Amino acid sequence: MSENANSCGTLYVVATPIGNLGDLTPRAAETFARADFIAAEDTRVTLRLLNHLGLKKPMVSYYEHNLRERGEMILRRLQQGESCALCSDAGMPAVSDPGEVLVTDALARGIPVVPVPAASAAVTALAVSGQPTGRFCFEGFLPMNRRQRRERLAETRDERRTLIFYEAPHKLVSTLADLLEAYGDRSITVCRELTKLHEQIWKTTLAQALLFYRENAPRGEFVLVVAGAQPPQPEAWTLEEAAALARSLAAGGASAAAACKEAAAQSGFAKSEIYRLLTAEAEKEG
Repeated sequence: MSENANSCGTLYVVATPIGNLGDLTPRAAETFARADFIAAEDTRVTLRLLNHLGLKKPMVSYYEHNLRERGEMILRRLQQGESCALCSDAGMPAVSDPGEVLVTDALARGIPVVPVPAASAAVTALAVSGQPTGRFCFEGFLPMNRRQRRERLAETRDERRTLIFYEAPHKLVSTLADLLEAYGDRSITVCRELTKLHEQIWKTTLAQALLFYRENAPRGEFVLVVAGAQPPQPEAWTLEEAAALARSLAAGGASAAAACKEAAAQSGFAKSEIYRLLTAEAEKEG
């Protein structure tokens, strides 16, 4: 933090409900009430939230196409001592969201940044997905550009962690098709309209999900939780390879019993099978 940070205002990064207004935290409501102004992704969406809280606050729009110009104005106000509550339309700002730039720039200027957390669609979907949750990789929205999209999927094809994607309804079918082509027919949990009236959580496969949504128009916002890649399976041993290992161990000084036991442990064949083959080979050579 810079020496003059105490003279600056604070940038509060405030999570808003991902669907159900009942999920708004008391601390988030208090932060909106106390902030000098609000930087909102869409002021119309945030206005509905403020009306729900019975608040009237000055707002500035801050979104992808004005983030440089508007971000500089917000930073100047913060440096002059005002406090700002940054919010997106839903969920945690700055995660797959233009607020990332504002937070980065505020920290670079020594402006205090304080999180006011709550629901995140990615973690919420992961928790109810039935997919492995210990390690995961958040990919957000895939690139619109076809080449970049394929490159991103190629980069993650061998990723063993659970993969999380966001998708809009009008692009869902093409995304499912691209995932199926890149990854093969893996397990997927399709989470639709989380915390809202028409919430759906469906664990299925990529092929089944693609078939369903080709025949049923997607509606609502989607979080896709895809199983990671399976680790490569070791090639199976042949009995001849197991016997060759035992022969090599015996040539190195191990007893026949010890050599066959070690070869059995590594190959999965029974020690007796390996011993019988070695005996048969020895009789042929004799």
